[in-house]
Amino acid sequence: MPTVLVLATFADAVPSRATLELLTLARRVGDPVVVVLEEVSEAAAAVLAAHGVTRVLSVQDPAFDAYLVAPKSEALTQVVDAVGPALVLLTSSVEGKEVAGRLAVRLGASLVTDAVDLDADGTATKSVFAGGWTTRARGGRDVGVVTVKPNSVTPEPVEGWSPVAVEPVAVTLSDAARGARITARDPRAGSGRPGLTEATVVVSGGRGTGGDFAEVEALADALGGAVGASRAAVDAGWYPHAYQVGQTGTTVSPQLYVAAGISGAIQHRAGMQTSKAVVAINSDGEAPIFALADLGVVGDLHEVLDAVVAGLKADQA
Repeated sequence: MPTVLVLATFADAVPSRATLELLTLARRVGDPVVVVLEEVSEAAAAVLAAHGVTRVLSVQDPAFDAYLVAPKSEALTQVVDAVGPALVLLTSSVEGKEVAGRLAVRLGASLVTDAVDLDADGTATKSVFAGGWTTRARGGRDVGVVTVKPNSVTPEPVEGWSPVAVEPVAVTLSDAARGARITARDPRAGSGRPGLTEATVVVSGGRGTGGDFAEVEALADALGGAVGASRAAVDAGWYPHAYQVGQTGTTVSPQLYVAAGISGAIQHRAGMQTSKAVVAINSDGEAPIFALADLGVVGDLHEVLDAVVAGLKADQA
């Protein structure tokens, strides 16, 4: 079987859900081999093995934290040269797509970004033109590079897995890779909610909120989800730009997307149309968002969301 190399991302020293999703897709194509650009504990290696990994490669270098993505791309290129995979999978994060682009140029490989599914022959499915078309593409080069949106599949562990040892891998980074040093970091204040791109549930508010996101945030918290906002809400100064969902904001692909008071302009649909299930709440029964909703509710969003949150709390009591 062909080897599929997965660039793993960790959260609090354990494999992220997005990484486990990549491994589930990788097993359709071949034998998954993971490369981690940090230290890997035995517990983390066990999680990876339980999801079908046959090798765990650990590459550590201070340059990964001190510089922008060039050292990571260069290190990954050397690992690809050593392992010889037919396919390389990365998460469709901002960093993941930049690393993938640099890697594809270095390897002369084909590149598909923002895929939402993967066939056994490596054919990737993705939504394009603001969600108006679904395409399927497979590169014709010896090596393919594909980035996959988080929440595209449900992570599936394997039965009868065996532990795998962590293999340290040494790389040599060029001076050119150290061209853009990180001089400072300003972490965003934590909200306690998951990030937009990784969240399995996203509750977004739009113009219909009138600037009051209290009910939107309450439903997101009740479902353990993230809060998003339409461009209209962001432009009005009701919610920070970092939470904007859409063509000029963040693209999300959660299991459940709740659009509250959002009309459904094409720019917004481009950022959430690959969500697995869409619930729309709007007082305008002719709003375009209803055309792609799996469940639509015509009504005042503040009243509807209040009732839903009260129902959830009653069920949990």
